Amino acid sequence: MEKSRKISIIKNKIEAIDGLKNRRYGSPEFKRWCRDTEVALEQIFGLKSRHKTDFKQVGYSLSIFVLDTPDSEFQDAYVRGLDNAKAVLLSIVDEIEEFDSNNASSEAQEGNIRPDAFSLVELICLRFHQIARQLRSRHDNRSTLAVEDEYDAQDLLHAVLKLHFDDIRPEEWTPSYAGGSSRVDFLLKQEQIIVELKKTRQSLSDRQLGEQIIIDATKYRVHPDCKVLICFVYDPEEKIGNPVGLEKDLEAMVTDIRIRVIVAPK
Repeated sequence: MEKSRKISIIKNKIEAIDGLKNRRYGSPEFKRWCRDTEVALEQIFGLKSRHKTDFKQVGYSLSIFVLDTPDSEFQDAYVRGLDNAKAVLLSIVDEIEEFDSNNASSEAQEGNIRPDAFSLVELICLRFHQIARQLRSRHDNRSTLAVEDEYDAQDLLHAVLKLHFDDIRPEEWTPSYAGGSSRVDFLLKQEQIIVELKKTRQSLSDRQLGEQIIIDATKYRVHPDCKVLICFVYDPEEKIGNPVGLEKDLEAMVTDIRIRVIVAPK
């Protein structure tokens, strides 16, 4: 992974800390941030890196308390924990800036997935709504792309992916499954990542959405170019009541393929 990408990913996690201070310890937003940061550190430094260990050792709660300990002390401990996590992440950024060799040749070995590709697609999905919203704010109210349905969302996602990936194959045919065949939204050929996009709507329940994703995962596990499946659920109207729970439940249910379910925005 390029030095600049490492720094950008970690700084993105640092920027989220101030907003988390307005939440409570254990909130869905905090849990998601912790998991996303751990995944980012794994992708950058490896599963057993000191960087991930240092981050996971940060505490966010009181180690000693009694029954009448006021809630304010628990919140103060949570905020101190976020400050400590910020210090750890800033130290990691300093380390990258000072010692990273930025050796791109090892990343481009033929047949290997770019180690930054997963995190990059994840970041695009998480910021997708900001892009769609920005497109609506044009000078003199000029016409623009309004993301009103799934096809609009696919067009916009395709354009953003083009900024970072050379070989994107939209609607690549999948192998026959249960007597039929279907199409993939986007195949990142070199990276061997399939990105499936779904947009929530009134007629699509959480249960139906989950069933669709499980069926997709079953089909794509036999796709010769799929090592990772990223299911991006675009939910601009926040129709999903518990997005973090939906993500975790679906990821836990699918075990025969590496899958990441992303509901955004939250």
